[in-house]
Amino acid sequence: MGCRFSAVVVQPIEQLFLGRVEAGVGAHTVVVTDCYRISVPPPEKLEGAAGNKPAYRFMPCRDADVLIRGDELSVNGKSYGRLNPNDAILVDHGAVSITR
Repeated sequence: MGCRFSAVVVQPIEQLFLGRVEAGVGAHTVVVTDCYRISVPPPEKLEGAAGNKPAYRFMPCRDADVLIRGDELSVNGKSYGRLNPNDAILVDHGAVSITR
């Protein structure tokens, strides 16, 4: 199974004005709302992940820290359990939902 990793987050300017950021993080699409920034740092692949599972961090805003370690999701330090391949993640004003 291949994973995709976005090296650059490119958003239409109207999406940034609306506070919506979207990025491919591993095999998942992550959308964060309420994130008003002119530029957004890309997701990063973390080296040295435990158990040879890939790990990614996406922190487009100071109050949205998305961490995916293998198939485990945590947002802002709170665990949200296991992800299925290609699940989509929405962080909407601090509330987290997963679309399977």
